[in-house]
Amino acid sequence: MNILLLGSGGREHALAWKLSQSPLLTKLYIAPGNAGTSKTGTNLELDLTDFHSIRDAVIALNINMVIVGPEDPLVNGIHDFFLADQDIRHVPVIGPVKKAAMLEGSKDFAKQFMNRNGIPTARHQTFDITSLDKGIEFLHTLSAPYVLKADGLASGKGVIICKDLGEAVKELRHMLEDSSFGAASQQVVIEEFLSGIELSVFILADGKNYLLLPEAKDYKKIGEGDTGPNTGGMGSISPVPFADDIFMEKVKQQIILPTMSGLLAEGIEYKGFIFFGLIKVGEDPYVIEYNCRLGDPETESLIPRLRNDLVQLFKAVANQSLDTETISVDPQFAASVMLVSNGYPEAYEKGKVIAGEEKVNDSLVFHAGTKLNSEKGHAVSNGGRVMAVTSMGLTMQEALGKSYKNAAQINFEGKHFRTDIGFDL
Repeated sequence: MNILLLGSGGREHALAWKLSQSPLLTKLYIAPGNAGTSKTGTNLELDLTDFHSIRDAVIALNINMVIVGPEDPLVNGIHDFFLADQDIRHVPVIGPVKKAAMLEGSKDFAKQFMNRNGIPTARHQTFDITSLDKGIEFLHTLSAPYVLKADGLASGKGVIICKDLGEAVKELRHMLEDSSFGAASQQVVIEEFLSGIELSVFILADGKNYLLLPEAKDYKKIGEGDTGPNTGGMGSISPVPFADDIFMEKVKQQIILPTMSGLLAEGIEYKGFIFFGLIKVGEDPYVIEYNCRLGDPETESLIPRLRNDLVQLFKAVANQSLDTETISVDPQFAASVMLVSNGYPEAYEKGKVIAGEEKVNDSLVFHAGTKLNSEKGHAVSNGGRVMAVTSMGLTMQEALGKSYKNAAQINFEGKHFRTDIGFDL
């Protein structure tokens, strides 16, 4: 079958790498893709906000399935667009409809959903510019540190953790009065800070059934020891040692099953990935956030451990037959280390020549922010997070050792990476 994968990051390169191994695949297209995905399929210059151009490509290329990698097209309703068009409605879209994608598209929607369905999460309230004073009052009822979240999509950077009340009040005013995150912070969710250790849990759902995928842990802070500003993710580990059978049974009973039953009860058919951003507080799981797609860089650790034919799993999603499939997982550890541009997550330069990838041995390299220099035929940096180096090992330390050894082989001007991925495990 002919498949169109939407996206251009490390998540999409990992998915493309896995999809390309399936005997069910005839032709793989990635839009817009990156320098890495061009080795696994054909990149298409498509604007992911232009659904009509995507429609035209689907028809022209006889596409049989569309897989949506990033959140923006899902939150903006690409699945609904397909369902409403007679010419393409028969093409299955792997990714939820707009109402379901609001689990990620609106922090307030997600919190209200969790409240209705008894899913454990932090104490919270939502405020806008008209209720700013009440928001400040609510901050006074909490203890430091304080968590402020932009309600809408903010490229993974709309969360601020403030160490004292004065800073929290200042940031709340900045978000609501000065629109520091644009339209995303027209509403702000204030929540109590939960102290614990985080992990990411993923399921693949077909509207009725679901399959649990390997869990992972990512590292958001730019600096060693989880210091400095948040990024899109500096690395990941899978499996997560503390996520034992007892803990994961709690996750299933207290979070996954209530989420699935809540979606069904509210008439929301969810076809695609659900990402549960969790925190372990004591021995219990709480939901920090939902995402309506796979995480990045967790995908770069998760996908290499998955032994299943990914195309077959997606066909089962389209046919609502996931209950006939079983997930098979490599028991080894996978460790991903992200190489980023100097200055990231603030201002950074692009167009830096990438060298040394051919020297990598016994690791996978997933491109994230790269593109091909059409004149010279080599890859150059095209984003803050440039590429992820992923390795497998019998222990986390073995996998990390391989990734760090090979990360040293790749070079571009201003390259930076964290040297302590997995430090808290």
